[in-house]
Amino acid sequence: MRISLERNRGSDERPVYRQIADQIQGEIESARLEVGARLPTIRDLARELRVNRDTVAQAYDALAEAGLLESTVGRGTFVAVPAKTNGNGHAFQPSFPALVDRLLAFERARPRFGTTQGAIPMHAVVPDPSLYPADAFRKALSRVLTRGGPELLLYGETQGYAPLRKALSARLRSAGLPATPEEIVLCHGASQGISLALRLFTSQGDAIALEEPTYNNALAAAHAHGLRSVAVPMTPDGPDLGALERALSRPDVKLFYTIPTFHNPMGTTTALAHRRALLDVAHRCGKPVIEDGYEMDLRIDGRATPPLAGLDVSGLVVHLSSFSKSLFPGARVGAVVARGPAVDALLALKHASDLSDSLPLQAALAEFVESGEYERHLGRLRRALLERRDALLEALEKELPEGARWNTPEGGYQVWVELPDGIDTRDLLSDSIRAGVLFAPGSQFNHDGRASQALRLSFAMAGADDLRAGAAKLGRLVRERLAGGEPRRAPAIHV
Repeated sequence: MRISLERNRGSDERPVYRQIADQIQGEIESARLEVGARLPTIRDLARELRVNRDTVAQAYDALAEAGLLESTVGRGTFVAVPAKTNGNGHAFQPSFPALVDRLLAFERARPRFGTTQGAIPMHAVVPDPSLYPADAFRKALSRVLTRGGPELLLYGETQGYAPLRKALSARLRSAGLPATPEEIVLCHGASQGISLALRLFTSQGDAIALEEPTYNNALAAAHAHGLRSVAVPMTPDGPDLGALERALSRPDVKLFYTIPTFHNPMGTTTALAHRRALLDVAHRCGKPVIEDGYEMDLRIDGRATPPLAGLDVSGLVVHLSSFSKSLFPGARVGAVVARGPAVDALLALKHASDLSDSLPLQAALAEFVESGEYERHLGRLRRALLERRDALLEALEKELPEGARWNTPEGGYQVWVELPDGIDTRDLLSDSIRAGVLFAPGSQFNHDGRASQALRLSFAMAGADDLRAGAAKLGRLVRERLAGGEPRRAPAIHV
């Protein structure tokens, strides 16, 4: 099987993985690769083609989804038996619009961890299940179902359960964001909030400004809505304000998405002066700002800074929050704060999307917050996170080689680590998975998926001892790579 790649985007607009997949498909359709033929392993083909292993994995996944390949654990990847056909003798091949193909390419570029049983989970920003207040929440749910009866099993209001909006209003006000219950729209976590806010201000083909690096699911949402992204580089102080003004001055750029508190993936928090300056830029350009405050309840150090939405007096900022990180993801409760006509527009978009959210869960959460259980849970969670963060930072200081840099987050779950030049953390990840340590490579937070020497480490799911052990293994792998000379950088995966 011979595969030739064109790496110059000017002469072949297809991503590298798609070039590989198309040529293998041609070999299958021409019968040069017969049914049952075994393909090279991902590692071997990646080495032969001089590409990253994830690129070959994307190609194989695309062919498997098309029914052309099948993989068996422990045996390998083979040309599949043809699928059953319709009456004309042809297997149905769905044709997706370019928007969906683009999103599929983005999703396939995400790291694949395979079996992770027994591995140290430093990759996911998901709360540790051992810290969930399951029993207390079960009791709250039982109480509201007993009081509410069958009425709680009906459709709820599109805007969300009124007592929960009232409780959230009080919490936001104490955090420096005065928002009335009428200015709050409940949703399925901050993820749906991102989607609703994007639809509020953009149409397919528009561009939006996002930080670089940024939350990868915000990039996915942009792809899903057919939006182009404009990168605003992050500095130690926050997003580069000069670059932001240049981006927002463009007529095709409709908004700016930012995470000023406990940034994902960088863990940084911007100062009050920077926040005011950012709002000045947005006002001058007349462009709205989506502020993602998904971890705002997880401060473990320092003094809180008012949210952008709390400093904004004109309704320019749409604020997102969520219980997924501070409580547990299964609650699927988030909130969008907006003002004026934006609230009615959000309600119309939400009603068209899903009518309403789960009324029993929202009622239980209102009970959980109003009873004081949520605040007590936050106290326990913050103590655990402080211990874990400090253990990880101490281990990084001990284990990582000279030239590595990282930040000290004031809250949230993540530490951003920059390794010495020459290390592509996508390549490092493969070795790290085999060593039993999982992390998120920096490439997945870049707009174009290009190689990065940075990585995100999470202290959400692993305890202090595991974090120390994981840092030790990671440090050893980094030193081994540095000792072996500068490794070859993998090409960017364009989506």
